[in-house]
Amino acid sequence: MEKSLAVFEGQNIRRHYDEKTDTWYFSVVDIIRVLISQPDYQRARNYWKVLKHRLKREGSEAVTDCNRLKLLAEDGKLRLTDVASPGILLRLIQSVPSPKAEPIKLWLAKVGNERLQDMADPARSLDRARQYWQQHGRSEKWIQQRMMGQETRNKLTDYWQNHDVTKESEYAALTNIIHKEWAGLSVKAHKELKDLKSHNLRDHMSEGELIFTALAELSTRQIAEGMNAVGMPENAYAGKKGGGIAKRARLDLEKKTGKKVITSQNYLPPPTAKKLKHGHAR
Repeated sequence: MEKSLAVFEGQNIRRHYDEKTDTWYFSVVDIIRVLISQPDYQRARNYWKVLKHRLKREGSEAVTDCNRLKLLAEDGKLRLTDVASPGILLRLIQSVPSPKAEPIKLWLAKVGNERLQDMADPARSLDRARQYWQQHGRSEKWIQQRMMGQETRNKLTDYWQNHDVTKESEYAALTNIIHKEWAGLSVKAHKELKDLKSHNLRDHMSEGELIFTALAELSTRQIAEGMNAVGMPENAYAGKKGGGIAKRARLDLEKKTGKKVITSQNYLPPPTAKKLKHGHAR
């Protein structure tokens, strides 16, 4: 089970991990509470209520993009609470004058998702990623392929963003269409095959999986550009076509080599042995 709490400067931030969209959602009131240094939950809730109405009047999409989920309240009961992804929170934070705005942006980048890291500072996020992969024993060849794949991914999401695809759920849906087309299984099924939960699937891909993912996304973007795809239906069509190109290449390679591209291999650390527990030590 995913941890339902994160901590910023000693303050608990409630959160929920959505496996379908591979996204963390954080309690907006908890974030507001930290930003305005308000220990009283009700006052922070009132601040958010006023801010939400003001942003709605101004036509802010950040408010409409907030969801409502049942989170554990202070009284121990599950109550509907406004939540938002790190990307949406980044936009909301800009509306709250606070000296803690920048620290909490960096904190969200750390505990949120890689998309927010790219939005906050692409160069720094790539440097941190390279150091992380090196520390976890990835080869330079793997790291190079991973970074090239990320650049291909960023160009595709930039295209989507500029052509009426802006919601996190839409990004996830299009990504899943492409992935299912080329790999023959959904992102979720691929993660289950590798025994992954909240981990980033791409960080646990083999070299072959990274290459075919990049081919599928490169093909999708070029097809979308060629047809000037706008919105979900047209980009979904481009995704199926782009994924299909990578699928045919995968099947051709597998036929010639006799080896499957999709693998259960991951880079998770081995489970800690517990041989000395329960009186087994001699």
